[in-house]
Amino acid sequence: MPDTHTLVNEFVIKLKKRKIEGSQATARQTAELLRSVISQQRIPYTNQAGALIDAINAVGEQLISANHVELAVGNIVRRVLHIIREEDLSLATAAIAGLNLSGVSDDEDDDERDHPVLSAAAVAAAARSTLRPPSLQTLLEDMPDPAAVPQTSSSGGDSDGKSKSADKSSRSRKLKHDVIEAVNELIQDIATCHEQIAEQAVEHIHQNEVILTLGSSKTVMEFLCAAKEKKRSFRVFVAEGAPRYQGHVLAKELVARGLQTTLITDSAVFAMISRVNMVIVGAHAVMANGGVIAPVGLNMVALAAQRHAVPFVVLAGSHKLCPLYPHNPEVLLNELRSPSELLDFGEFSDCMDFGSATGSPLLHVVNPTFDYVPPKLVSLFITDTGGHNPSYMYRLIADYYSADDLVVQRRPASGN
Repeated sequence: MPDTHTLVNEFVIKLKKRKIEGSQATARQTAELLRSVISQQRIPYTNQAGALIDAINAVGEQLISANHVELAVGNIVRRVLHIIREEDLSLATAAIAGLNLSGVSDDEDDDERDHPVLSAAAVAAAARSTLRPPSLQTLLEDMPDPAAVPQTSSSGGDSDGKSKSADKSSRSRKLKHDVIEAVNELIQDIATCHEQIAEQAVEHIHQNEVILTLGSSKTVMEFLCAAKEKKRSFRVFVAEGAPRYQGHVLAKELVARGLQTTLITDSAVFAMISRVNMVIVGAHAVMANGGVIAPVGLNMVALAAQRHAVPFVVLAGSHKLCPLYPHNPEVLLNELRSPSELLDFGEFSDCMDFGSATGSPLLHVVNPTFDYVPPKLVSLFITDTGGHNPSYMYRLIADYYSADDLVVQRRPASGN
């Protein structure tokens, strides 16, 4: 099996060269890579969660810097960091609770002064401190052992030492095992998000409605086809999504699945929106404020929908929920694609002449990839966990991430 360094470098190259298409594929492969990193990471007896967090931060920083526009990479890195913190907190709470129970059950007749019982606040404080020095193991070792008695036999001391070593090793394996299991569940959720969202289609699409979408989205296609399978009869207007014309691809797929489809130009959206009952679109990312980073042209569609009081519905898997705000410096909202998608260089070569007096071409081509749709233009988000209002998205996102992980960067090496 390739080592972690090789796997990370290969994935970084793929991200830089844009070899991975789609947020779902990017999120799934990122989670699989981080699972491999965790599996191969050797963690110490002390501060185990901190060691895993440092390893994921180091790898995550490389992945995010390789492609700042693909926000799904950073989302998954932060999700995995949150998983590590949650699993460590769970183990810490269980360990301290077990310590209390064993102390009470072994010596019920002893004086309470010899067996202090930890309060809920002490348990929580100790659990929170496991991610910072002193570690949980150090904390537990420094605490008086309620069942400890003076040992006169050397064999008893040896037995205690072996028991502590075995206990440390067991906790180390338990943390890594639990984190890997949780990451496996995350990968499964990413793989099935389309199906989870599509199951809700029958609740939102009704008989004889007209649905408008733009470009091509697998999530939207599965959503529409799921409603068709429930014997709902409706028509779909597909805006072509120039200049990549991904709407042509979606229109062909919908027709092949038996849906009534009408292909329109992007500029015809305002002319056709009055006949539409609902706009259903996909998203590249959903920000913490409920704003949407989506394929270029969707802000125009959202404005048209608002003008004509048409519901604007966004479909997004939970891996697209980003804990950052659009104004955060870590967020790169857009990137410019090649001008060749807009024009033929042979036909416009005379306009691109650099021999002018100013030393620059007279014709400039701007070909952005994404639009930003503010939350006030969105009526409803449908995720794999259900439907949510834009005002609730910040709370939903908070369940998936820790505040300490918003900025992913490796811990600076401490000097001697």
